[in-house]
Amino acid sequence: MSQADTTTANTRPVSSAGDRLRITEIFFSLQGEARTVGCPTVFIRLTGCPLRCSYCDTEYAFYGGQWMEFGDILRRVAEYTPRYVTVTGGEPLAQRPCRELLTALCDQGYEVSLETGGALDVAGLDPRVSIVMDLKTPGSGEASRNLYANIAHLTKKDQVKFVICDRADYEWSRAKLAEHKLDRIGEVLFSPCYGQLNPTDLAEWILADRLPVRLQIQLHKILWNDARGH
Repeated sequence: MSQADTTTANTRPVSSAGDRLRITEIFFSLQGEARTVGCPTVFIRLTGCPLRCSYCDTEYAFYGGQWMEFGDILRRVAEYTPRYVTVTGGEPLAQRPCRELLTALCDQGYEVSLETGGALDVAGLDPRVSIVMDLKTPGSGEASRNLYANIAHLTKKDQVKFVICDRADYEWSRAKLAEHKLDRIGEVLFSPCYGQLNPTDLAEWILADRLPVRLQIQLHKILWNDARGH
């Protein structure tokens, strides 16, 4: 394998062409977040990410993984006969062929979602894909990387997620919600940072301010803590 083949997408889009991607893992679990929380879902975790969020729980996906042809990926997914498939990372859009994989999955009849950190362009994605896009809060250490132009490409089927570390993050998120009228575009998720913010506190702040958002608690961490493959 050439040096180009062994380059991961930790800092830039993968340069390799063709119908393959570097994959960290493919697994079957319950969706822990977003609109289909609790539903059995196949997760395709791509390798590489340009961001380094302070609370990242998938650092193992920054490097490594293995190259897989699209056909092999689709066969692995089909083994679970799922209704829902989520493409995640790392940052899946850091690998350019991710866009073609999303279309291929939709063509197979799956309900497909993409989990993206919000720093890379989502324009031109297959319209059948449900985008779950972060806006990074100051507590993440990566708020300067938010690509706000992405908001114009979101629709009712999409969701915007804020991972909130403290009261300052909450106030920042509340301001962004109002500034960009996010609740008029799609669903907005406020998620307490696991181990940093008491979910009850966040719930009380949301209620006090009558915010049009959904409180999201990561179901997979309640069930399996930080175990890989869940």
